[in-house]
Amino acid sequence: MKRPAGTVSRYTPGARANHWLNAIILILLALSGMALFHPALFFLTGLFGGGVWARILHPWMGVALLFTFAGLFARFCRYNIWNKSDTQWLNRIRDVLAARDENLPEVGRYNAGQKLLYWVIVACLAGLLLTGIVIWRAWFSLYFSIQVIRLAALLHAICAFVLITSIIVHIYSAIWVKGSVHAMTRGTVTPGWAWKHHRAWYREMIHAANSRSRPD
Repeated sequence: MKRPAGTVSRYTPGARANHWLNAIILILLALSGMALFHPALFFLTGLFGGGVWARILHPWMGVALLFTFAGLFARFCRYNIWNKSDTQWLNRIRDVLAARDENLPEVGRYNAGQKLLYWVIVACLAGLLLTGIVIWRAWFSLYFSIQVIRLAALLHAICAFVLITSIIVHIYSAIWVKGSVHAMTRGTVTPGWAWKHHRAWYREMIHAANSRSRPD
């Protein structure tokens, strides 16, 4: 699909499809996980055909998430490496919240808050994977003691709580910063949005575009 005139490309169709597939699986995992976590939420198993099917599908959806998130990790890891300007941005968080952009360093493709959220999600998913293997009774739990399984179940719940909270923060931030949702649904942003929120990245995009347009 051709990019609309007067816009800046932010996400490719492949990246957007990868993101939304990952989001759908995460929601299903959260719902089935909460249903299995507490009796008060057991009614959520009805979304998956009952308790037995929720228990069967939950770990397999976790396997699917492993593959979909691996795609996101490969796409965006290099953009989330911490640098000096990220520390400066984080030290001026009051200016961020007060929208005093003139006091902030120029931001690359992602700001420090987005990078922290990215690595928290990576850590939580790694924790869920490792603990999930331990408590997956049909395949692996026979290889671990009951004490290890109980500890893994506790850590699994903690990682899930932190992950769900992080995703809520991610959604809120995307809605709060007008234009972010459009970037992940349409793939483009306006030059004004790019200049305001990710100025260093916008400069890189302009430089790359100018380099391609120059004759050899």
